[in-house]
Amino acid sequence: MKNLKKFMSLGLAAMMTVSAFGAFNVAAEEADYEECTIKFAWWGGDSRHEATQKAVNAFMEKYPGITVEVNFGAWSDWESARALEFQSGTAADVNQINLSWINEFDSNADVFADLNQYADIIDMSQWDQVNLDMMKDSAGGQAGIPVSMTGRIFYWDKTTFEEAGIEVPTSLAELREAGKVFQEKLGDDYYPLALGEFDRMILMSFYLQAKYGKAFISDKTLNFTEEELKDGLDFIMSLEEDHVIPSIVTIDGDAADSLDQNPKFINGQYAGILEWDSAPLKYVNALAEGRELVVGNEFTDFGDNGSTGVFTKVSLGFAISSTSAHPKESAMLIQYLCNDPEGAEILSSERGIPESKAAYAVLDEAGVLDPVIAEAHSKVMEASEYAEDPIFESNDLKGSEGTYTYVFGGLSYGEFDTEEGAAELYSGIVDACEG
Repeated sequence: MKNLKKFMSLGLAAMMTVSAFGAFNVAAEEADYEECTIKFAWWGGDSRHEATQKAVNAFMEKYPGITVEVNFGAWSDWESARALEFQSGTAADVNQINLSWINEFDSNADVFADLNQYADIIDMSQWDQVNLDMMKDSAGGQAGIPVSMTGRIFYWDKTTFEEAGIEVPTSLAELREAGKVFQEKLGDDYYPLALGEFDRMILMSFYLQAKYGKAFISDKTLNFTEEELKDGLDFIMSLEEDHVIPSIVTIDGDAADSLDQNPKFINGQYAGILEWDSAPLKYVNALAEGRELVVGNEFTDFGDNGSTGVFTKVSLGFAISSTSAHPKESAMLIQYLCNDPEGAEILSSERGIPESKAAYAVLDEAGVLDPVIAEAHSKVMEASEYAEDPIFESNDLKGSEGTYTYVFGGLSYGEFDTEEGAAELYSGIVDACEG
């Protein structure tokens, strides 16, 4: 999957933009639509909220008579709330979705509309077919549009590392050494990296995939034994023991809803995160004045073969609820956000580097691609070796009451050991695969 993203040349991009928009937007302008109200729901940080609201306002100005009511918030408990709406048929018309939601909430292909029905409105030619295919439902319909591809990478508070007198780590070995230096030079409350339960699971999967040379989950099958999972859990717990990461007990005690809102991150006591390449801006904007967040490197020393173990996935998509009374107008909103030059420029890279060729061309030509996101995305795509299976992010596994939360929280709180944790993790993942 290396070099998955093939960036087009500026000249070709500009030509594609002209041809795509020249014909397509004329058709959109001349199309009839109903005066109506549609609802649009998404999650994210403050910068995403601000940009998306601005784009929604611009859309309503462009298409008078269409009113867009918005519902947005942080990720915490967002998924469970939307799941209830999908079940009850009360979901918003347009939804920002995770790839896993297609399997979890639309298993019968009756929750999300088939966007192929609105191909005269949404210009599907702007996406590579291989990425569109990732968001097909069980009946072969186009359940969603992939807004961006993404993967996890380290970000470091360079200022804290300078205060400790060391460079930001480029390997696992250097990260372990940083844990010791932080404790000795800065104090017990300083850690080079902070990881929540799901962050730990992702880092553990990188470690296991790199060390054993196989995908964590594929074809609805967990490819690791309980003994191998124990190896992964031992690795994560060794980071706690080496003062590389704070315990879950410590993070819970901070009483913050998320790391970007945690004063210890804001002030540099937690000097690193493992985050999606599409989502660093809320952390960049959260840091106290004078602090600098920089993009790190993917580690290649998890095993002996130089593998990174990194996976990538569809970052998020847009979908239309099958219960929408105004699917055409909803499709117009998706087209505007993803392919229209005005909408694309307003949203910029708030949802990652856009997969729409038209949107990418607009941002590239305008020079508005966020440099942090662009650097992170390039490094992730270059290092990626696996595609994440949607089951990996099943709500039964990653949800607030899910297996990952239970296992990593229980280990950190000392409620059981890694052998017991591996048994729980194995059982939970197998159940998700079989479900």
